[in-house]
Amino acid sequence: MSDGNGSGSRHGHPDLAAVRGDDDVIQPFMLERTGVRGRLVRSGPMVDAILTRHAYPAPVAQLLGEALALAGLMSGMMKYDGMFTLQMVGDGPVKMLVADFTSDGAVRGYADFDAGRVAALNLDDQAPNAEVVKLLGQGRLAYTVDHQGARDRYQGIVELNGATLAECMHHYFQQSEQVVSSIQLACGRLTEGDGTERWRAGGLMLQRLPEEAGERTVEDPDEDWRRSVILMSSVTQTEMVRPDITAHELLFRLFHEEGVRVFDTWPLKDQCRCSRERVETVLMQMDQDELQDLKTDRGLVEVTCQYCSTVYEFDDAQIEALHASARRGGQRGSG
Repeated sequence: MSDGNGSGSRHGHPDLAAVRGDDDVIQPFMLERTGVRGRLVRSGPMVDAILTRHAYPAPVAQLLGEALALAGLMSGMMKYDGMFTLQMVGDGPVKMLVADFTSDGAVRGYADFDAGRVAALNLDDQAPNAEVVKLLGQGRLAYTVDHQGARDRYQGIVELNGATLAECMHHYFQQSEQVVSSIQLACGRLTEGDGTERWRAGGLMLQRLPEEAGERTVEDPDEDWRRSVILMSSVTQTEMVRPDITAHELLFRLFHEEGVRVFDTWPLKDQCRCSRERVETVLMQMDQDELQDLKTDRGLVEVTCQYCSTVYEFDDAQIEALHASARRGGQRGSG
C-alpha cells in the first residue's frame, strides 16, 4: 500500500481483505523493472448511475462508459486543479459525448444521440468494445484541461481514427504526444448476486517515460516496453470489470514478474455541478420569448440538467425577481 508520500510501496501478493470495495478509483502504479508508468481505472456504482440515468441504448451506454474510463486514465496522468473534459463530436447517430472529471474526483457524463439511427445500426449488445466509427461517424476527439483561476486552457484535438475508442487514442498519442502509450478499455453489464444487471467500466494505460526507462531498465528499453504491452494485452474484458477482482489483484496477475509498485488511489464519485443558482444566472440573461419556450403546461419555466436530469422550476414571480435583480445589478455596474 502507499505510504501517503507518493513513494508507494512494493506490491507482492495483495492483501485482499484490505482492498475489497476498491470501485470508483484511479489506481496509479509503476513497473519497477522497466520504469513504465501506468494507471488503472475501476468503476462500478459511479458509471452505473451515470449510464442508467438516461436509459441509453446499450451501444451508446457502452461507448459513454468507455469514455468515462478513458477520461479517468487521462485525467490521472495530469496535474491540475480544476476540470478535465473529454469530448467527442461526429456526424453519426451519436452526435456528441462528454465526460468530465474535476480534480477532487467529481465525475459526470452525457451522450446526445438519435435513437432511431442507433436502432437502425442493429449493433451487437455483447460486442467487446463500442464501435466508434458506426456510432460517431466522422468527427473529432478533444480533451481540455481548465486550471482553476487560469486564463489559458490546455487542449488536444485529433480526428476520430480507429474502430474502437482505445484505437482512437493510440492514434492521438502517435500524432500529438511525445509519450509512448498503450490503452485497454472495457465497459459492460454484469449480473450481480441479487439478479440485477449493472454497468461496470475499467481502463488500463501504460506510458513509457524515456527519462525513467533509461535509469531503471537493465535490458533493451524497446524490448522492455514491448513485453509490458504484451502483458497488459493479456487482460480480458471480463477481468477489467469483474467486481470480485480487486485493482491490486488484477495488477498482480498481469505484472507480478515486473515488480508492481502502487501509489495512492484517487476516489471518484458521481456528482454533477449543476445548481439552482447556476440556472438562475442563465435565466437572468434570457429575454421573454426565450423564457416562454421553456414554460410547461403548468405555466412554470422548467430547466432540466442534461447531465443529471435534475429539474429546476420557476414561477412568474420568481422569474420577475431574477430580472429585477439583473436590472439592479446593471444599474450599479453602469454607475
